[in-house]
Amino acid sequence: MKRVSITAIIEESSDGWFVGQIEEFPEVISQGKTIDELKENLKAALKFEMEMRREKTQQQYLGRKTIRRKITFA
Repeated sequence: MKRVSITAIIEESSDGWFVGQIEEFPEVISQGKTIDELKENLKAALKFEMEMRREKTQQQYLGRKTIRRKITFA
């Protein structure tokens, strides 16, 4: 099974920190002292964004008869 990947756009700021944004989710932005730290922070920020979107969507469907299924990406 093909893995799903996302793209981080990374810049080094003038103070030496790395600042990044997820290309596919431009609202997800973070920073880190190293690129590895930035990548972990972006993952955490994306997870938070997805949780917030999930909660907002669930509110829209309250009281409605729906079917929910998990979709897993490798």
